[in-house]
Amino acid sequence: MPELRKDPILGRWVIIAWERGVRPSDFQHVEEQRGSADTCPFCPGNEGKTPPEVYAIRNGDTKPDTSGWNIRVVPNKFPALRIEGEMGRRGIGMYDMMNGVGAHEVIIETTDHTKTLGDLPIDQVALVMNTYQVRLRDLHNDTRFRYVLIFKNEGQRAGASLSHSHSQLIATPVTPKRVKEELQGAQAHYMAKERCIFCDIIGQEVDSGARIVYDNGKFIAFCPYASRFPFEIWLMPKQHSCDFEALAKGDIPALADALHVVLDKLAKALNRPQYNYVLHTSPNRYPRRAHWATIEDDYHWHIEIMPRLTRIAGFEWGTGFYINPTPPEDAAKYLREVE
Repeated sequence: MPELRKDPILGRWVIIAWERGVRPSDFQHVEEQRGSADTCPFCPGNEGKTPPEVYAIRNGDTKPDTSGWNIRVVPNKFPALRIEGEMGRRGIGMYDMMNGVGAHEVIIETTDHTKTLGDLPIDQVALVMNTYQVRLRDLHNDTRFRYVLIFKNEGQRAGASLSHSHSQLIATPVTPKRVKEELQGAQAHYMAKERCIFCDIIGQEVDSGARIVYDNGKFIAFCPYASRFPFEIWLMPKQHSCDFEALAKGDIPALADALHVVLDKLAKALNRPQYNYVLHTSPNRYPRRAHWATIEDDYHWHIEIMPRLTRIAGFEWGTGFYINPTPPEDAAKYLREVE
């Protein structure tokens, strides 16, 4: 019998289609070809094909925009938002409008064109996480920006236009609706119970154990109770923290380990699926410090990983419900058993 499950943070309903019982082998997936390194703008030697770098981890005293880098961050050549200008908020009749001010950057995660993030050694994944922190801190100094979203599109089906392993960030002058709903859900739970809802979820998942994929003591990865997608995984620190950029340097290797293990398990169980992940952290509170008055107590940063195994169709678009053919308990069990 199918189940309707309610997400405790957003109040969103998901249909868990138990009777379908879709297993990893039931998902049809053809591994994507990674294209030619000769023409790839993200490969060493092709630095002139990207805008000038805004940050890089380099070897020795190599010069910017030349070879010799380990990780490189560049503005997106075709940005969704541009960093120049003022917001220019205005009304047009009943409609609201502002200029497309923001930032759009690409984090090139490796010099190796053939590797995905999950293929990289843990110390390289740790450098990627550290780079995320550096860019968040820098962009949060710009008071025009309310939110910085870091995300990764792995594969064409997930929205990637280039196969070389990279992630992106977009800074926006407003807090995105999806993030705001999460913040409001966390705040409402805290006002009612004086506890972080994410910490409560972690406690519930540890007690149950049925949906845990990996736990290294500092970070936990689990398939959410109301998973929207088959093999959806949330990764978060077990110790409460609302800001990813506040993550201690000594904890970054443990985060890199957890992310590496989860991506490796997904690759082995599902034949290297295409996926998206998003990093949800607290908004930039500089412009309106009092707006999220309890955020340090009620919010909890996390990474949401969503393999692209099914398609969203008319029912989902029309209702906001998701239909998940693989119960999260089954998905977590499959992934735990992957060596």
